[in-house]
Amino acid sequence: MNIDKLRTGMAQSILREVARALAALAATGARDAVDLRSLPMTAADRAELETALGRGEVSVTLQSAGRSEIWETRFAGVWWLRHFGGDDRIAAEVIEIAPVPDILVTHADEITAASALMLAELASMTKEAAHV
Repeated sequence: MNIDKLRTGMAQSILREVARALAALAATGARDAVDLRSLPMTAADRAELETALGRGEVSVTLQSAGRSEIWETRFAGVWWLRHFGGDDRIAAEVIEIAPVPDILVTHADEITAASALMLAELASMTKEAAHV
């Protein structure tokens, strides 16, 4: 028998863990994550899990240190993150239970730098317009 076609029950176990984490997020705001690459899942388990969680309305393709695909499942607050290596193989795969995945939250220092840049550009544009 092909091991990749074998369902081990791991998908159901992960679904129960995600359901508990989602209830905690709703009740207390506690974030959580499940590292799928660390679990002994078969291809059939992964397919079962992906089918059960489905896809919601939001999806993102991110290009930062490699390609990442991120989508909210049909359950608000449950995100599937799949990161690819240089060879386009899955390097990391996580289900994150959070309002927004950490990778999509802009760091405060980046916001400060962007604000300074935008203000400088606006000041420059104002000076140029005054000379016209």
